[in-house]
Amino acid sequence: MFTTEYLDLPPLASAGGSVTLPGSKSISNRVLLLSALSGGTTTLHDLLDSDDTRVMLDALRALGCGVTTQGTTTVIVGLGGELPAGPARRLFMGNAGTAMRPLTAALAVLGGDFELSGVPRMHERPIGDLVDALRQLGCAIDYLGQPGFPPLRIGRPRLALGAPIQVRGDVSSQFLTALLMALPLVAARDLVIEVTGELISKPYIEITLNLLARFGIEVRRDGWQRFTIPAGSRYRSPGAIHVEADASSASYFIALGALAAPTPGQPGVRIEGVGADSIQGDIRFIDAARQMGAQVRSGANWIEVSGPAVAAGVPARLRAIDLDCNHIPDAAMTLAVMALYADGPSTLRNIASWRVKETDRIAAMAAELRRLGAQVDEGADFLRVHPPVRWAAARIHTYDDHRMAMCFALAAFNPAGLPVRIEDPKCVAKTFPDYFEALFSVAQAPSDAIPVICIDGPTASGKGTLASELAHRLGYHYLDSGALYRLTALDARRAGLELDTAHEEAIAARARVLPLRFAGDKVFLAAVDVSEAIRTEAAGMDASRVSVLPRVRSALTALQLGFRRLPGLVADGRDMGTVIFPGAPLKVYLTASAARRAERRYKQLISKGFPAILDSLRADLEMRDARDSSRSVAPLKPAEDALLLDNSDLNIAQSIDRVLQWWQGKQPFGAGPSG
Repeated sequence: MFTTEYLDLPPLASAGGSVTLPGSKSISNRVLLLSALSGGTTTLHDLLDSDDTRVMLDALRALGCGVTTQGTTTVIVGLGGELPAGPARRLFMGNAGTAMRPLTAALAVLGGDFELSGVPRMHERPIGDLVDALRQLGCAIDYLGQPGFPPLRIGRPRLALGAPIQVRGDVSSQFLTALLMALPLVAARDLVIEVTGELISKPYIEITLNLLARFGIEVRRDGWQRFTIPAGSRYRSPGAIHVEADASSASYFIALGALAAPTPGQPGVRIEGVGADSIQGDIRFIDAARQMGAQVRSGANWIEVSGPAVAAGVPARLRAIDLDCNHIPDAAMTLAVMALYADGPSTLRNIASWRVKETDRIAAMAAELRRLGAQVDEGADFLRVHPPVRWAAARIHTYDDHRMAMCFALAAFNPAGLPVRIEDPKCVAKTFPDYFEALFSVAQAPSDAIPVICIDGPTASGKGTLASELAHRLGYHYLDSGALYRLTALDARRAGLELDTAHEEAIAARARVLPLRFAGDKVFLAAVDVSEAIRTEAAGMDASRVSVLPRVRSALTALQLGFRRLPGLVADGRDMGTVIFPGAPLKVYLTASAARRAERRYKQLISKGFPAILDSLRADLEMRDARDSSRSVAPLKPAEDALLLDNSDLNIAQSIDRVLQWWQGKQPFGAGPSG
């Protein structure tokens, strides 16, 4: 998962291959609560692992549920419709509406002493209509802040179940879902819910009804205005349940297939885990994508998407649409970004519920679409998007809203070939923690469009520390080229080869198929952790010896080039900017005096328990500098366009800040996040 402050997406061009999506958030949090309310044990397969589901799991544990997780399987030991006695319990619900609303209703009808709160944005999301409905039943609920909004205190109810319960349906369907899930707990008689106003997001109610049936509750429905929970209803665990992949998340990859040129040899983008048989309303996003020109094939558990048909060798643009989006409220955000690529203005209607989501999504979408160059008209319940006449390189503010980050990543396919910055990319953890990794697994960019920062310099100048931290800060891949030479030398030694010209071809042959693997700060040769073995002074001297062998360097070149992957790369070594990545947009030559480098290496070795002599270290460094600088192949020297950074008197934080300033100066976004 990306934890960076921002993520820069280079211009993307094509896409192809297969992606498997995480479980549906809407289904996951519903089945978690239903499993907790049922008696017995329920085994959940492929449950979504995200911020929102962790919030629900923490709450269920606090209420006394048994919860065990192993891999992709979660086992819930339910409460059988009764809460164990205990002191007041405070439950933190984050910004998870699918946890806050249903849990409020269930706890209110069961009764106890509870306080439910969340992040500041949750305290701005309305819950008054649900509270009003529950108070009709005799539930004891008090506001602890602004009336109509969390946080809430829940006490013991005095239930009066004779009259129909009325609830508004035109603000959020989650209020009705909450009542439908809570009332079977107290259904001594038929209980009727009457919806006032037009019910929005009906497909989410269909999900609720479908899942209630799987847990033994058969709700009778009279249109979309009247719902009856039969007398004697009681939750029964289905024993095991599989959570299908998230149809809302599928929308990004459906759009990806529609927008991107197909990868040669690939028919398009294939989405595994959800398909035509989905119980989720957002699967109907497929119909909207088809209206815009996407070519879609689907089966019971898969979807395959490619762009509009090619005419006269030129791909057609997407078609503009005018669509009532009440049935796909979350996925419709993806349509707003697809509208940037349409042949005219597109209008999305009946999206008033966007105003009360994780952020005011109508206002947020309009603001960020304009950053990209679009003209946008917004109203109380609609958005009209005019495609950009001239695209702009934009910093996309995400408002701590996962769907803003995910759908705007698609703007990197803009025809102007401009990068896009996604601020706070970690917000996708709410529903899809590995979204960007999944995107990069099927999206491609021209190799020369993938940014590379080269950090070259002599031994012990701090290249590795600087480069790895830069990669972490930017969310880029990291290449420690020195480790490749150390691994090659270690592998040759273990094979009984001397590190000289007589064995050059044998060493090169082994280097071409070097079974290396990087895992965090660990380095593996085949299945053996050699992280410590390659960091000794002897390993460094051996690396210097093999690095002068031309055939070995040639064998490792292709390996190093393969590290250039989306979204970018930070590479350190001695010839990254001169030989391996000569076109890199930023090259830094990092150096320090031999005395200061020897002192740093001495402290490093002593701290790890290795014996060291300062004068000997300095002599070794100077000898290696001379050998690396005078070798006939790729000698150590600054690239002509490299920026010199002498860190003799700088700490690592200062060095990182200096390089980041240089890097930001080369970006079209300005100095940093917009805040």
